[in-house]
Amino acid sequence: MTQRRLLPIASGGFTLVELVVIIVITGILAAVGGMLITSPIEGYIDLSRRAELVDAADNSLRRMQRDIRQALPNSIRLTSVGSVQYLELLHTVDGGLYRAEGAGDILDFTLATDSDFAVLGALDADPSPGQQLVIYNIAASGSSGNAYSGDNRRAIAAGGTTTLVYFTPTLAPFPFQSPYQRFFLVDQAVSYVCDPSNGTLMRYAGYAITEPQPTAGLGTGSLLANHVTACNFTYSGGSSQRAGLVTLQLALADEGETISLLQQTHVDNAP
Repeated sequence: MTQRRLLPIASGGFTLVELVVIIVITGILAAVGGMLITSPIEGYIDLSRRAELVDAADNSLRRMQRDIRQALPNSIRLTSVGSVQYLELLHTVDGGLYRAEGAGDILDFTLATDSDFAVLGALDADPSPGQQLVIYNIAASGSSGNAYSGDNRRAIAAGGTTTLVYFTPTLAPFPFQSPYQRFFLVDQAVSYVCDPSNGTLMRYAGYAITEPQPTAGLGTGSLLANHVTACNFTYSGGSSQRAGLVTLQLALADEGETISLLQQTHVDNAP
């Protein structure tokens, strides 16, 4: 009688120990690979955030710089309320030389009723109502030679051309003649307001020109930068009010990234 012998069947696959070893090795490789991938990504994100902060601060300071360069001579003034800083100026759109003597329409500084004068050369564009004529502005405070108080400022009247300026006279003539026969056309007051507590830098324009520097009632402003943590505006009028220097420092921070930029702008204060 034939007997059959059963042979053992070979088993395949992994043992439990082998599976555990594989899982551990795979976890180690994944962790190392994740670190190699995560670090460059985090560095790129940090660099992008830093670049955005630098770009925002630089654009804001450049915007302020453009307005400061267009400021009426001796019209820059600063004030602060707590941590909030205010920088104000009168923005000019044009200027030239008025006729003071000789044949032609002169500007008579002895007559309060004088309401027009000829321009030596020509303006870039016709003066228009809404603009203000300013002559020999020598201070941003006080009651004499100060465009904020209005003694040397007159409203532009209709009908002017690039060679002839009409303005609305007041009860008194201009207090001072310009040694250089200069005049300026102002279109608006501009204020920059830095509020680190709210993290904002704002620009306001088009509000009423007043003698005390306003810190309220500026209307609706435009946001120049957020994430602002600190700012410092300083102004040196220079000797004899003929030159000035504005220093602007702005610090921004976002999610651990902090940048600080400083710009200085020279101001021609010759009235």
